Amino acid sequence: MEVIIFIGLQATGKSTFYRQNFATTHELISKDLMSKRSGKESRQAQAIETALEAGRSIVIDNTNPREIDRTNIINQSRKYQVKIIGYYFASKVSESLERNSTRTGKALVPNVGIFATAKLLVQPEYTEGFDELFYVQIGAEDKFIITPWREESTDGT
Repeated sequence: MEVIIFIGLQATGKSTFYRQNFATTHELISKDLMSKRSGKESRQAQAIETALEAGRSIVIDNTNPREIDRTNIINQSRKYQVKIIGYYFASKVSESLERNSTRTGKALVPNVGIFATAKLLVQPEYTEGFDELFYVQIGAEDKFIITPWREESTDGT
């Protein structure tokens, strides 16, 4: 079993990456899919618990910008003897804003949300409890480029 944690600004391709790579093998857990009422943290924790109790691999598709966001998920998941994998979606704020501008309806994130996430965003580290980490970038023709994590890199390249 695996717990995959996505990390990155809004409009960096996280949900598309999930659909292309994990939709048939991993259950999706995303606060974006939860109703607007309060308590999303506890509802997410319950969804993680339910999936792992049932033996299902999961993807947490949120921005997860801070170490505490990720370590809460990691600590909760560890008791199930799962592999913890992080995917960091490297992107500049300007690139996220540009991609976001093409969205419509509920998918369109207010620009202030992207700026707020950027202020909180800290790259993950193995010391948080990850078993594997990867960089994800959007390349030519909107193809995802996945590369192994290098601790010394600070810009995803």
